[in-house]
Amino acid sequence: MPTSRPANPGPTLRDRLLAFGSLPAAAAVLTGVNALYLLLVVFGNVTDFATNQHFVQHVLAMDTTFRDRDLMWRSITSPGLQNAAYVAIIAWEALSALALTAGTLAWWLRPEAARRLSTLGLLLMLLLFGAGFIGIGGEWFAMWQSKAWNGLDAAIRNVTLAGLALVVVNLPHPRTPSAPPE
Repeated sequence: MPTSRPANPGPTLRDRLLAFGSLPAAAAVLTGVNALYLLLVVFGNVTDFATNQHFVQHVLAMDTTFRDRDLMWRSITSPGLQNAAYVAIIAWEALSALALTAGTLAWWLRPEAARRLSTLGLLLMLLLFGAGFIGIGGEWFAMWQSKAWNGLDAAIRNVTLAGLALVVVNLPHPRTPSAPPE
């Protein structure tokens, strides 16, 4: 007795494997890398609060800069304000991590929402490390002058990775992966 094949058997194993080499898969992986990084940063900042608290305090106090009197008026030496800034940074990192985690999962479960969630998380990350650490910390609080408390290299790495991911996430993605020629 002959069996009939279904009209649309669905993707083959070969199609599924090739999908891992697609642009949406690259976007998912890059979003996931950024999500993992920020989740670990938040975990570290919460479980070892004092380490980066000292970093934020020194940057805001500008106590390891050249101490130019024309710039020192910018310093924030109030422990309460310094701690509030640090908690705000952690909250921003957590919000970014949540958006990126949701974006990563969406690439697999809800692709129509993935681009927006990933873009949101990556933009939050770019604002934190680009505007916050490079712009405000690096220039306003002259972090670039400090040999001991200078986080510009790390901030630039984060901006680079988030920026690259943002480009890949927002490239035009085909709806269905095209099969390679036989």
